[in-house]
Amino acid sequence: MVLTVSSKEVENVIRGNIADETFQWLTAQLEKVIFEKSGKDLFMTYSLLSSKIPDNDLLILTLQESPFNSFLIRQHARILELARIYLLMRVLEADENTFTPKVATLIQVADKGELVAFLKFLAFLPNHKAFTHVAVEALRTNIADVFDAISLNNPYPAAYFNDQQWNQMYLKAAFMQRDLSMIMDVDSRSNKELTRIISDYAHERWAASRDIDPLFWRPVSGFLDEDLLKDMERLLQSDVRAEQLAGALCCLNAVTPEASALLDKYPYLKEEISTGDISWESIKQIK
Repeated sequence: MVLTVSSKEVENVIRGNIADETFQWLTAQLEKVIFEKSGKDLFMTYSLLSSKIPDNDLLILTLQESPFNSFLIRQHARILELARIYLLMRVLEADENTFTPKVATLIQVADKGELVAFLKFLAFLPNHKAFTHVAVEALRTNIADVFDAISLNNPYPAAYFNDQQWNQMYLKAAFMQRDLSMIMDVDSRSNKELTRIISDYAHERWAASRDIDPLFWRPVSGFLDEDLLKDMERLLQSDVRAEQLAGALCCLNAVTPEASALLDKYPYLKEEISTGDISWESIKQIK
């Protein structure tokens, strides 16, 4: 489920991080944009934010623990980023029908920093589903910052991408060598087609004598057919400890007797992971 955040919550954080006169300027600009329903004024205000709002880290230490604040920390939120998304939240709350196409146009011409902010905090928008196409389009980029903004530490893809879009994102993250542990809700979005894609990609890497991130295998547990079991056996026989543990975890979390029988052939690994001390998070530390 995507985190629900009100513009008031975002406003409170912004007010604690900028000067009073700067916030008064932002409030005045918002009132003008909303009253006049002006796309030109919206574009102008959005572009002026970078000269008015410091591009600094938030004063995270002043934030009380909450799902919202935890999300800001995970996303390494900056003051300017929140100001940008706050502006869009407010105008969309005021008149969704008028401002949705204007926001869409604004994002089409956004620079990298503006697009990153939009993607990271897309879930905050009151009508965020209207902009899913922007998130999907971001999957095509080879710019790491843009791709990371939608794929890492972001609940939006798991909540709103279809299987094809999710699978594309997961494979692209592996191809770009991103930190797979930072993709949210991997277990809940596992699917049979993704399992096939993972196996095919792994065989291509093996054929080229290239390594595979052990965390890449996480979604396959529920779909261990005969071919995937052969992949698991290769992992279990690996000289790389992280790969051994990845294969063992996949078999342990599987529901088929064949997976259990395969894991039984490696009693030392079965005993080690059965304690619960080994997880996908701990495997990351072993890599």
